[in-house]
Amino acid sequence: MRFLGILLLVTSASLAQTSPSPKDKIDNYKLGHSHKGEEFDVGPRQKPWEMRDIGHVHFPITVQNKEVQKWFDQGVTLLHSFWDYEAERAFRWCLKLEPENAMAYWGLARATGDKRSVEFIREAAKRKNKVTEREKLHIEALEALYASEKLRDRDDDYRQRNREYKKILETIAVKFPEDLEAKALLALANMGDSRYGTELIVREILSKQPDHPGAHHYRIHNWNYHQPEQALESCRRYGQIAPGIGHALHMPGHVFATAGMWHEAAISMDSATRAEKRYMLERLTFPFNNWNYGHNRAYLSYIQEQLGMGEAAIFGARQLMDAPLDPDHNSDVPYSSHSQGIAAMLRASIKFERWEDLLRASTIPWREIFSDKIHKAYAETRAHLALGRIDKAAKSFEAHQALKAELEKNKPSKDLYELQSKELQARMALARGETLSGLAMLAEAAEKQFDMQKGDNDPPRYPEVLYIALGTAYLDAKSPHLARQAFAKALELTRNDIFALAGLVQAHHALGEHSEAQSAMARLLFTASGADKGVPALARAIATGVKAEPKDHSPGTQRRYTETSLSQFGPAVWEPFPAPELDAVDPEGKHVTLNEYRGKNILLVFYLGRECLHCMKQLNDIQAKKNDWERLETVVLAVSGNKPEDNARNLKSIQLPAVRLLSDAGFANARRYRSYDDFEEMELHSTILIDKKGRVHWARTGGEPFGKMDFLLKQVERMNAAVETDKAPSGGGF
Repeated sequence: MRFLGILLLVTSASLAQTSPSPKDKIDNYKLGHSHKGEEFDVGPRQKPWEMRDIGHVHFPITVQNKEVQKWFDQGVTLLHSFWDYEAERAFRWCLKLEPENAMAYWGLARATGDKRSVEFIREAAKRKNKVTEREKLHIEALEALYASEKLRDRDDDYRQRNREYKKILETIAVKFPEDLEAKALLALANMGDSRYGTELIVREILSKQPDHPGAHHYRIHNWNYHQPEQALESCRRYGQIAPGIGHALHMPGHVFATAGMWHEAAISMDSATRAEKRYMLERLTFPFNNWNYGHNRAYLSYIQEQLGMGEAAIFGARQLMDAPLDPDHNSDVPYSSHSQGIAAMLRASIKFERWEDLLRASTIPWREIFSDKIHKAYAETRAHLALGRIDKAAKSFEAHQALKAELEKNKPSKDLYELQSKELQARMALARGETLSGLAMLAEAAEKQFDMQKGDNDPPRYPEVLYIALGTAYLDAKSPHLARQAFAKALELTRNDIFALAGLVQAHHALGEHSEAQSAMARLLFTASGADKGVPALARAIATGVKAEPKDHSPGTQRRYTETSLSQFGPAVWEPFPAPELDAVDPEGKHVTLNEYRGKNILLVFYLGRECLHCMKQLNDIQAKKNDWERLETVVLAVSGNKPEDNARNLKSIQLPAVRLLSDAGFANARRYRSYDDFEEMELHSTILIDKKGRVHWARTGGEPFGKMDFLLKQVERMNAAVETDKAPSGGGF
């Protein structure tokens, strides 16, 4: 209370000496928050730029300012590739240029796709009588989906709302046959549910606009899980139309993977991760800011596993685990980048039989959450068994079994835990010489794992295809007939799986089936043409002596991943980006730059100064950790629009010895660090971590100052512990 009292005195003095503009009055809005309402308080806050390599569509709308049409078309084009964040930026700028534009609100409703959509489509509806009949119908379609009075209070009515939405789109498509966008939206709404109908709509669009990005994208999704060959033409074309969009390069990789075209899948996913890394570098964002990056990089690691490229797969997993954490966007949840990195590392370590690595504490940063506990116990049991340490394996298995008591509180992990338990029981039995019971339990586990993965088009939840494990166990038990069946079953699940093909070569060879063994070896050698040397599964197949020429058995022609240059899409490795220039002025009038602190970490805070009490609360919390910042070799710079003399006066009333107050008159520094709202022309709160090499590792910008000091301290510790140089492994695309 005493501190707040001092702040109020400082605030009163500061306000008395400053003549605020009307927008500075604290009773008009909360400092740092949007003037327009909380639905504008998240999302992009800087103006758009003309983006290249994203494809192009034209959706004519009613405008007063001709520039609005350009940005609206960019927003709609980006929506077709699910780049909602950048689409929202374009639509926000439309409103900046033309605040009463109804279709700009329609675009925002589509781009946000959450509770904000309801507010945005309401605003569009208020203005729908000022636009053409066609535009009005588009607004009413989204009203049916998001804001119908009849349906608003129901939580389980999506299918009904979607039917009403599609009915209006059908009306537009019939009444205005030149409106390709209505047809594209109809294809999007139908894909996967009406495959034939969606395909016909896509063909109609492409007959009039062959490079329509949405038509190709929606065709890919339409056939992704069923008959992926139907989408191969669009897979090749989509990435060429929009090579600047990570998802446009990524999504074809799903189809190529489903079709067993692992080289093309790797080229797609690697290109996509590069495009996303280039965007992050250019726009000063992080892996946790980009919705598809973690999934993309994890999928690339999985594909590299399928190519026998263990080093590349493990390097990718490490990149995800080492990427900046964030309490909201890269935390312990299953689909965060960090969690996907852990899953990728576990899967690659098992497939490439890195047993000693799995037992090292440094390999996987296991967390104190239930899913990590079961995976850790599972991994250690597998490793000890593979190394012949049955006693240690028994202890790890016992630890895994003890976790059953926590299942009631962790029901989402129940099926995974039970499958692990069944598999480990089987492996323990086999290790003890209980062959029949072990094989029976492993067969049961293999069937369950098959059903778990069947029909899924993402990297598998389970680290190994258990029919491959079963086939290997049958080979060990001198039952090649049963082994052959098990490996064939694994290939039903995953086309051209090199680990299944390697086992199939061994089974056919053991049975004297020479032509079949050669055929399996030919498929194996083509898919694994860029594999690391000494991959255990491949070494066992080669040891049979079966000879064959590499031959592709996939439904389309493929390039070789290791022979394809991808540097034009972006960098192979994610690294912290160089900090923008800082040129601020201290209370004595001295110019301060980052060069002054080379060799030190920097906690850089942009705050709103003057009357911002919650800003001063943040600085006080930072001050309370003074000893920690010193221990971690970190200096704190706090930048605001205050004049140097105002900062000097404030420092006489408040004591912040750990914080150096700097002036940013004109907000040039705030703009460089994305701490300025171009739409509403106001400062924003930002908290930024810069390492000793002058690279930005983490940042948070928005309407509220960041207050989690313990998180910041842990991230500085991670910065200090980071490896000085990371080198990508040799292999495809590097």
